Amino acid sequence: MRDPRLDKLASVLVRYSVGVQPGQLVRIAGDVVGLPLIEAIHEEVLRAGGHPLVRLTSQNMVDAKFELANDEQLSHLPDLTLQEVEAIDAAIGLWADVNTKAMSKVDPKKVGLSSAARRPYMDKFFQRAADGSLKWTGTQYPSDAPAQDAEMSLRQYADFVFKAGYLHLDDPVAKWEEVSQKQQKVVDFLTGKKHLHFTSAGGTDLHVDVDGMTWINCDGHENFPDGEVFTGPNLKAGSDSPAPGGVNGVVHYSFPAVHNGREVHDIVLTFKDGKVVDATASKNEDFLIAMLDQDDGARTLGEIAIGTNYAITDYTKNTLFDEKIGGTFHAAVGAGYPETGNSNQSGLHWDMVCDLRPGGTITADGEVFSKNGKFVFEGWPGND
Repeated sequence: MRDPRLDKLASVLVRYSVGVQPGQLVRIAGDVVGLPLIEAIHEEVLRAGGHPLVRLTSQNMVDAKFELANDEQLSHLPDLTLQEVEAIDAAIGLWADVNTKAMSKVDPKKVGLSSAARRPYMDKFFQRAADGSLKWTGTQYPSDAPAQDAEMSLRQYADFVFKAGYLHLDDPVAKWEEVSQKQQKVVDFLTGKKHLHFTSAGGTDLHVDVDGMTWINCDGHENFPDGEVFTGPNLKAGSDSPAPGGVNGVVHYSFPAVHNGREVHDIVLTFKDGKVVDATASKNEDFLIAMLDQDDGARTLGEIAIGTNYAITDYTKNTLFDEKIGGTFHAAVGAGYPETGNSNQSGLHWDMVCDLRPGGTITADGEVFSKNGKFVFEGWPGND
């Protein structure tokens, strides 16, 4: 029998996150290990009057691609892939991992070729999401591999996943509407601000120009679970800004950053005039450099965000959850989101998380609004 919480999750994804309407084409994509949730979403899309389009893959197919494909094959993007992203009205994606370390020994050059090839797809996807013609969401299916990464049993991990999305409540949608209202206070405060300054006990001293940029309230419509507010750096910031080119300074990331299953530890990125000019790591530094060098936009910051989900407290080596931890901020090198006003294009979008809870601040135009991982204003997330 299927876990009834999967049916509740499917209902929230279809009815709330992407809001499927009758007649819409809805792509449902994920690894076969997540089939129970894929089936639940498929059923819910049908109940909503939509047309489900299921796209299944497997870890074995991904492994075979990087073992057997030549450079031409790795660099190939089928026309049908672009046609599909033009045709669908909504996309629901699942992370359902069998082996999160499967990519650890793959040549970084191969990963870079495959990632760069997807740039036209990502550009079109982000453009349609920005103009509102494509609704999308992604979620985690509780499987053994991420449970092992989080150092939990599968039962414990499933409880963690569902509680992070408030699916243990009778009415999770009502809770997410409450979350949305609190996060909107953060968005309203930051709207119109020009300069953010992040500091941490670990050595982060990062200036980000956000003049004229749009802040987004992430309240369960794109990622699920959710809990962040984000924008993109102002890439046109001039020499009179504390962050020419949008970003200036150094960030010491608190947790290992995971990309394509490979962990990179103790990342330190130095930005000048909006670009990464120095990058170091204690583990897998070569992979980090290869990802940053994959195309012209990979060394540019595409996103700056603040985690607001105080129901998530522990690092689990899963970006979906880790970037939402209340009291953190994350910054993504690579592709920006056009809806924020950031125009950076890249085949890469890699979120890395910095913990502010041990002693950090965020200021906006000189005013401290977050200290030691807590917002200073009442009624904001985590500060009722």
